[in-house]
Amino acid sequence: MSDGSKLLAEMNDRSREVFRKVVEGYLTSGDPVGSRSLTRTMSEKVSAATIRNVMQDLEFLGLLDSPHVSAGRIPTQLGLRMFVDGLLEVGTVADEDRERIDATLGSNDHDVVSLLDQVGAALSGITRGASLVLSPKHEAPIRHIEFVSLGPDRALVVLVFADGHVENRLFTPPPGQTPSSMREAANFLNALAEGRTLSDLRRTMAQDIALHRQEIDSLARDLVESGFAVWENSAERRERLIVRGRANLLEGATEAADVDRIRTLFDDLERKRDIADFLELTESGEGVRIFIGSENKLFSLSGSSLVVSPYMNADRKIIGAVGVIGPTRLNYGRIVPIVDYTAQLVGRIVSERGGG
Repeated sequence: MSDGSKLLAEMNDRSREVFRKVVEGYLTSGDPVGSRSLTRTMSEKVSAATIRNVMQDLEFLGLLDSPHVSAGRIPTQLGLRMFVDGLLEVGTVADEDRERIDATLGSNDHDVVSLLDQVGAALSGITRGASLVLSPKHEAPIRHIEFVSLGPDRALVVLVFADGHVENRLFTPPPGQTPSSMREAANFLNALAEGRTLSDLRRTMAQDIALHRQEIDSLARDLVESGFAVWENSAERRERLIVRGRANLLEGATEAADVDRIRTLFDDLERKRDIADFLELTESGEGVRIFIGSENKLFSLSGSSLVVSPYMNADRKIIGAVGVIGPTRLNYGRIVPIVDYTAQLVGRIVSERGGG
């Protein structure tokens, strides 16, 4: 049993009700909740003084905090965590929200990244937060690799996958390349790559070059290494983490501290902070996970909450993730089922369209 669950179990009914109403009031309005407003909604008739005493006890336990400008209380990070784990009532996805998500996935666009971009836009619009969608890596086997010279200091590396997907990357080749060294580099890579995925090839690349060092001209070897490196790095950057709805986070941010927090979050998102770490957050199992404030190692400096769920391919392997990020004052009860529904739908559509 976590510390929060233990505290919750030890509370009497009145303390639990005051705690729940303070958190729900804060999540709805973003404002501190005062004892006077609670006297009108409590299930038993109690005085404002009694409620104040309960609030002080909850503050002593580290569950509530009192902002200096107000007599009301707001939940702490520990309080939010306890509420989410023990008292949160998760609703179902509203028909209108479901229809908006379904509409994006009904698109005829066969490019998985474009499709996920549309999903992200719908998700941020529905939740009024920023949406994060991690697209799957392209893991089909490679059919063919080619280098194309575009001038003395520009070249293209072209990858054709067995499923017909083609990717091109511009790069600056090592000096002195000739048409024959480009052919040799392509032949060398094609002999190694056929039937392998990019990940397989990446794992054995250095070893393969070392083993065949005598067979490949040094110019071609340099080209293989630089061409593959640029492709590999660009592939990681290719909008794998799709972020939409940043502007939503600025709505209602009136305090300078809030604006600074959001600016920090923007910087983190702009740098696409460790995409692998983002997926790791979801890899401990199926279903939606909620990270509040500093629990979220990716965006902890911004004091934001992240609601995230992995999605899977037909083989039940996690290939990506869908999430919503926003202030800790998210409407968790509404957003959790939306993220869950979207993740399941995305997994199914990506599997059908060969994206994973």
